Formats: sequence, C-alpha cells, structure tokens
Amino acid sequence: MHSSFIETPRGPAGIRITDPAGAPVSLLVLGHGAGGGVDAPDLTAVHDIAVAAGVRVALVTQPYRVAGRRAPAPAGHLDEAWTAVVGEIRTQGLPLIVGGRSSGARVACRTASALGAAGVLALAFPLHPPGRPERSRAAELPADLPTLVVNGDRDPFGVPEPGGPVQVAVRPGAVHDLRRDLAGTAAIVASWLVANSWAR
Repeated sequence: MHSSFIETPRGPAGIRITDPAGAPVSLLVLGHGAGGGVDAPDLTAVHDIAVAAGVRVALVTQPYRVAGRRAPAPAGHLDEAWTAVVGEIRTQGLPLIVGGRSSGARVACRTASALGAAGVLALAFPLHPPGRPERSRAAELPADLPTLVVNGDRDPFGVPEPGGPVQVAVRPGAVHDLRRDLAGTAAIVASWLVANSWAR
C-alpha cells in the first residue's frame, strides 16, 4: 500500500493505493461518506475483495477531512477535488471504476461521465435526506454507465430504483452503514466487477 497527498484546487487530498498481486485488471477509486473516512467497514471489505480479484484500489480522502474538518465541503468543491485526484492517478489502458459510500457515492456518480469512467459503484447511495423522500437525488445516478448501487433495506436515506444500466442490490436488515453482512456485500461487488471484466 502506498499513501501520499495530491494537491487539488481545494487543498491536499489523501490517497492510498493498493496494488494486487500480478498486473491490475482495472482501477477502482473510492471516496468516503460525509463525516467518515476511508476506513469505513464497507469500504474496507470492498477494498480487500477487489485487490484479491486483481484490482488496483485507490482510497481518496477529501481535502476537508485532511484539514481536520467533519462538516463536508459544498458539492462543487468535492467534485473538483475528486476530479483532480482521479485525473492524477488514472492509468492509460486500465478501465476506471469510480465509487464510494454515501456522499462519496454521490461525488462518483456526478463526475463519472466527465472522467470517462467505465462504471460506478455506489455504496449506501443517499437517495434523499431522512424523512424527506420528496427531495430525491435519483437524477445524480448515471444514465449511461454500468452502475451498481448497494443499499440496506432499512436505510433511512432510502433505496434507489433500478433502471437502465443501474443495478440495485438491496441488503436485508442493513442500515446506512452497511455493516450487516459485510462479506455478502463485498461478494456482490466482486461478482459485478467480474461480470464486467474489471476483475478476475
């Protein structure tokens, strides 16, 4: 694992890159939730299973978290920093999959097309603020890229509907942190990566 910082227009972002044994099949870049970090249990489980399946995985810590703040930066700032990091670490010839959990999933969804990503992984996509289903963020989900959404059926932020290239895996009994049956969640992600030839 290689850790460093990358300068962005919004300050330095943290980056941790883990290479698989052998040549990588793809690059998976993952972002964290609004108040959390890249060591969230679901991100760790996905990181581990993806690396084992031949994927180079990069974990990105947004500049506001590097600076020690818990309150997230505005969406535009998050997208700007994320785009700068992904542009710096992407590798010619490797399919790029962008993703993350919660706020990080939204950032990945909003920027995927502009970044030329091959696919999107959205863990605990927050469809709406708790108790406010009328404020849907479904429009942020990509309409033109293979996208896997993994949400708990008890998530107070709601569960998106599948449609077009968007697949939705609903985890029984899980809430927004997706801690229930982490191995099962990771296995779903691994199967999706393999099905798209992004893992072995």
